[in-house]
Amino acid sequence: MIYKILADIVVLIHFCWILFLFFGAIWGVKHKMVRVVHLGGLAFAIMMQLFGWYCPLTHLEVWLRMKHAPSLAYTGSFIIYYAEKLIYLDVTPTVIFIATLILCGFNIWMYLGKRKKRCQ
Repeated sequence: MIYKILADIVVLIHFCWILFLFFGAIWGVKHKMVRVVHLGGLAFAIMMQLFGWYCPLTHLEVWLRMKHAPSLAYTGSFIIYYAEKLIYLDVTPTVIFIATLILCGFNIWMYLGKRKKRCQ
């Protein structure tokens, strides 16, 4: 049972990390450390797409679920069920790569635009 709970926690952390990658520039504009972590996360997301890697959080969740019960189908909570649907979209790697590039470009634009306003 503990492995299932830990796997569900990893899914929620994974979902929060994805939200941070989407919206981190809003917070990162004012806080240098947040900006560093955010840009590092975006760079890692591009590397994962380029090399076909899976997120370490995905590997951790799968390992925890296998430790819990490898033969059981998904029987989780409502929140985890829908969080997994958002995290593990059923789209081609090309679409994910293009979306990652757009996301990174938007966030860099946010950082550069805010920096110019601050300097004026």
